[in-house]
Amino acid sequence: MKLNNILEKQRKFFASGATLDIDLRISKLKLLKDTIKQYEGEIITALKQDLGKCKFESFMCEIGLVYEEINYMLKNTRRLAAEKTVHTPLVNFASRSYIKPIPYGNTLIISPWNYPFLLTMDPLIDAIAAGNTAMIKPSKNSMSTTLIMGKVIRACFKEEYVYLVDQDIDNARNLIKEKFDFIFFTGSSNVGKEVLRRAAENLTAVVLELGGKSPCIVDQSTDLKLAARRIVFGKFLNCGQTCVAPDYILCHKSIAQELQKQLCMQTQKQYGKKPFENKDYGKIISAKHFDRLSGLMEPSKIIYGGQINKDTLQIAPTIMVNVTWEDKIMQEEIFGPILPILTFENIEEVIDLLNGKPKPLALYLFSNDKQTIKQITSRVRYGGGCINDTIMHLASTEMPFGGVGESGMGSYHGEQGFKTFTHFKSIVDKKNWIDFPIRYSPYKKLYLKLLKFVFK
Repeated sequence: MKLNNILEKQRKFFASGATLDIDLRISKLKLLKDTIKQYEGEIITALKQDLGKCKFESFMCEIGLVYEEINYMLKNTRRLAAEKTVHTPLVNFASRSYIKPIPYGNTLIISPWNYPFLLTMDPLIDAIAAGNTAMIKPSKNSMSTTLIMGKVIRACFKEEYVYLVDQDIDNARNLIKEKFDFIFFTGSSNVGKEVLRRAAENLTAVVLELGGKSPCIVDQSTDLKLAARRIVFGKFLNCGQTCVAPDYILCHKSIAQELQKQLCMQTQKQYGKKPFENKDYGKIISAKHFDRLSGLMEPSKIIYGGQINKDTLQIAPTIMVNVTWEDKIMQEEIFGPILPILTFENIEEVIDLLNGKPKPLALYLFSNDKQTIKQITSRVRYGGGCINDTIMHLASTEMPFGGVGESGMGSYHGEQGFKTFTHFKSIVDKKNWIDFPIRYSPYKKLYLKLLKFVFK
């Protein structure tokens, strides 16, 4: 099989030590950036074909963030790859102790369809900066973007360095059965479990970027108009097909009606009375996902939106009220432009509720109450999130991004991305000009006294 041959080439290329060259890593990142700029128009066209993304959203949410990650690595790779001398305890006198960053080796990156360019390129940038080779398996659902990414990769890398599978997708499914040194997966929990099972057979290190039902809590102390504006942005961006989109709202009972009113007003303001005629409003990725989302809506609970167009795979931004935890829409991650609203009476109730559910990838809290903010951020377990905003925490190279528990394991972005694709060797360089006899047999009482003195 061709993919096996390429993987073997990558193993040999890494074993040659070529990727340890920092200058090579930096030059390849520069070339990647220049090549993306060259193909930028085609990338935008591909994202439009796959997801209906407009030019602005394609650049803001995908291409621009890729540039940001490359720029960070261009500035910091040399620093991050350098050996770091650390304190040497007295017991290791005389020696030098240091940590040496070493790439894992041959890596596999499995990327999803919802942000196909960003979520392929970001981990690839981190992998290259850290000195690895990479085999990339994109989603078959976003083939237009996959094909243009293949052009970009082939223009920058030989296949023994980086290879993107853009044709033989069926054979690519067998990749997780192969022996890799590291696997980076972004996608659904069900597939993530399979990746983890396969990786365990080879004791391969894995990062899983999954999802879950990310809650958005709104209490009575917040600015409801601003909260609604930011919630609508985060929820309906990319037609709700965002792993960190607010999945549902938990709002205080006393402000439920006013929040609903503001959400409806903001949704109309941002997307218009006829969203299907809005050239900046996208579409659902496939008929399968369209049908699944259509089945989650209960007409009697819809207060805004609800329109669907199967010909264009579009679902209007939709708001549902009087939703209960028993409703179908609350049984799975929505991953679409449907926003259910539930209510609560006190914050302790919310904390107990959320800690009894699978840990989400994100949590958003709209509140001006310092005690509430402290309680939620300290006691509820989740990957990351925002206070008085949505989505924006993932747009920083200065913070790690990732899930916890059911929403994933491991993280990346910026320095954390470099660390994720790196093994840190701990090395003691012992000097030969002195050798204390204290650790050697036969042991003496005096040596024990000395040890007790050293370790106190």
